[in-house]
Amino acid sequence: MKRFAMTGVAGFVAPRHLRAIRDTGNTLIAGLDPHDSVGLLDSYFPEANFFTSFERFERHLEKQRFQSDGEPVDYLSVCSPNYLHDTHIRLALHVGANAICEKPLVINTWNLQSLLELEAKSGKRVFTVLQLRLLPILIDLKQQLEAQGRREKADVVLTYMTRRGRWYHTSWKGDEEKSGGLAMNIGIHFFDLLMWLFGSTVHSEVHLVKPDKMAGALNLEWANVRWYLSVDSNDIPVEQRQAGKFAYRSLTMNGQAIEFSDGFTDLHTHVYEDILAGKGYGIEVARPSIELVHSIRHGEVVTSRNLHPMLVR
Repeated sequence: MKRFAMTGVAGFVAPRHLRAIRDTGNTLIAGLDPHDSVGLLDSYFPEANFFTSFERFERHLEKQRFQSDGEPVDYLSVCSPNYLHDTHIRLALHVGANAICEKPLVINTWNLQSLLELEAKSGKRVFTVLQLRLLPILIDLKQQLEAQGRREKADVVLTYMTRRGRWYHTSWKGDEEKSGGLAMNIGIHFFDLLMWLFGSTVHSEVHLVKPDKMAGALNLEWANVRWYLSVDSNDIPVEQRQAGKFAYRSLTMNGQAIEFSDGFTDLHTHVYEDILAGKGYGIEVARPSIELVHSIRHGEVVTSRNLHPMLVR
């Protein structure tokens, strides 16, 4: 049985990690969050220690590592806000634990090299959660694409719209310095997926930047991609809203839909299973999507004829 600690226990994604720790037969010994609404721990690990102070949490992990009767933590799951990921990964390595970090691994590309150096020095690993790569239908698609060898570039259109209330823009998620903006906070999943399926980036353009929506185009090795991200509920198709659905996700290739709406239930558990089996995705695997988003965030908005349908409309 492996011993886990977790930062960001009160956050949105924490239950998926708690479930994964439990369902892989392991235990949580300590959790951290400045907010104390963490009653969900009773459903998973009621005996876990809980801290609202980073300093006390760090001291607890240190004691577990060095006291004669202590039991060191094997993994630290990082579910905290994006801007804290780098600090909390460093904490994991400092206390002799492996890190399992939600996306994005870090916001700024220059943090990657120092994490690689700390990883090598500590002898521990830093893993990131790229759960879309474990979706069976997408694995099948990747295998089909790779079996084709050299091929004409596909025409790919990615659209992701989801409703976020006013709270979003006043929370850390609406602060680009803390979240990395829409491209990092909600786009990183899809940019990693696109490069995994269609190869590395040849060229990137940005066509729209607003606090609640972004759009652009990518020239990848095997695809030309037009992408659109939005947290404006007015962008969601009327028929979706009328049906009480407030998220719309679409990925098409040469006009044909790539359906990947189902099968998400246990993906985090599969991520943990892979990591515990000695596999999992590390820093260098996460690098291309982080570097791409960094270029998108800092790129100039340009005019183009290669626009996403939402912009043409």
